[in-house]
Amino acid sequence: MTGYGAGMSPDSYLLAGTDVSIPLLGVGTWAWGDRSTWGMGGYDSQLTVASIEGAWDASIDAGVTLFDTAEIYGRGESERIIGEMRRRDPVRAASVVLATKFMPSPWKLNVRGALLKSLRASLRRLDVACVELYQLHGPVSLRSQSVLADALAAAHEAGLVKAVGVSNYSVKETRSIAAALDKRGMRLASNQIEFSLLRRAPETGGLLAACAELGVVPLAYSPIGQGRLTGKYSEANPPPGKRTFSNHPMGLVDAVVTQLRAVGDKHGGKTPSQVALNWVMAKGAVPIPGAKNKAQAEENAGALGWRIDDEDLAVLDEAALAGIRNISSRVWQHG
Repeated sequence: MTGYGAGMSPDSYLLAGTDVSIPLLGVGTWAWGDRSTWGMGGYDSQLTVASIEGAWDASIDAGVTLFDTAEIYGRGESERIIGEMRRRDPVRAASVVLATKFMPSPWKLNVRGALLKSLRASLRRLDVACVELYQLHGPVSLRSQSVLADALAAAHEAGLVKAVGVSNYSVKETRSIAAALDKRGMRLASNQIEFSLLRRAPETGGLLAACAELGVVPLAYSPIGQGRLTGKYSEANPPPGKRTFSNHPMGLVDAVVTQLRAVGDKHGGKTPSQVALNWVMAKGAVPIPGAKNKAQAEENAGALGWRIDDEDLAVLDEAALAGIRNISSRVWQHG
């Protein structure tokens, strides 16, 4: 295939420079163990380890085996919960592909030492000897891309990671670190970005095309706008908590959801979130929506096995919003 779908097989992507394949849909686990944004142990009394078990099992049973986490999610609690899920059911865990992240905070000037220390702590929480994908969480380090590439290469040489990626990188930054890794005999495997019908900028700004050119898989976080594209919320009933990504006025979001419903009806009653996820996949990115329970995991999996057509794409592209630019996003989200 060419264009945004380059490197895509009928049911998976191969991470560059490895034998690791990932499905077309994954699971983002920010909510697992997080109280401040997602309300675990707080406003969302239904988000528990038991509900997470349901999401874990249902996702894997549907072939959604990529789980993305990070050291900062719940201050490590997300990784600990995943480790618990793995120990509870080793048979299911055998098919899981794990991705986690290192936060390259500006004060971590000894990036190599800090990264290796953080990675080993993540591996202990996840209860694994090696993680399939290790990512820089954002373009916030004061060190050069060359130094960052050295740190990622050290983790790979130590046998602690199979593939390496970045998050929130711009086109220029993606090209730069890909070149730095190439000098060390490695490939950049992924760039995790906020990409959805509420933030189309990675496509219109050329990032998806650059990723396709480089053989980098875009992983799309918040692909249903932190729940805004599910149809559950509206201008009269906005989402709870501190869900700041894609925080458009809900009146604008409602108009996008209306188009999602129309396309879903055309395809036999697909839900707004399933259509939104299918749109992301049609663009050549791997969406990693959250799943708090079995029902949400099963609904997410309903985005697989069918594909919107060119007419649907045109309708949804027209309805899509570019995204939100503010001081925080300018610092954090370059991609």
